[in-house]
Amino acid sequence: MTALLECRGLNRAWGAFFAVSDVDLSLAEREICAVIGPNGAGKSTLFAMIAGNLEKTSGTVRFAGEDVTKLAAPALAARGMTRSFQITAICPGLTALENVRLGVHARDPIRWRPFGGKAVLRRGEERAMGWLEQLGLMGNAGILAGELSHGDQRLLEVAVALAQEPRLLILDEPTQGMSVEETRRTVDLLRRVIIESNTAVLLVEHDMEVVFALAPRVVVLHRGRKIADGPADVVRADAQVQKAYLGELD
Repeated sequence: MTALLECRGLNRAWGAFFAVSDVDLSLAEREICAVIGPNGAGKSTLFAMIAGNLEKTSGTVRFAGEDVTKLAAPALAARGMTRSFQITAICPGLTALENVRLGVHARDPIRWRPFGGKAVLRRGEERAMGWLEQLGLMGNAGILAGELSHGDQRLLEVAVALAQEPRLLILDEPTQGMSVEETRRTVDLLRRVIIESNTAVLLVEHDMEVVFALAPRVVVLHRGRKIADGPADVVRADAQVQKAYLGELD
């Protein structure tokens, strides 16, 4: 089976320091995979390279059979790869509905037609409301995004990303800064929405309960290198992984 995402020999160096070193990573259509590791392991750097937000020192990335190594984030988004960030990236001065509608219009094939503007807006609003409902944000549609709770802002960013109907969704710390109750609610919503959307997901998350609740497959980085890749329960029991988290692995 052809991989949706195929990364080979990815490296990112600053001088003599390698934040990511010779990492291979493949992802199939509709697969959900978490990338974990201690602080400074290179997780966010790896994601930034894959999503086109950071130039690679060397290595290749193929997406849907195309070499996209040199493409920047906007071009990758147009091809169906979207992401969220550790620091929430939404438009605080727009309502929740307007934020998601921007995501819908980003992939709407008729948005550039010279006629039918009202129809485009109406269609975009209907689809945006659908995504707000799926993420439990329907009641916040008319509220400015900057006035939402932290947890709802994180969910709104996911709604904007999913509204673009991606083939691959990259989530960077989706529950960062959330309370225990917000985290539980977010995991329940994400699990259902991801399965229903048939979207492949790459996930970085520090909360191991979140990781094992969402991702059947786990990849582990340590000091920029991949040290494990496999089923979540197997990786969790891996002695090398446990040593990495305890700081005992050289």
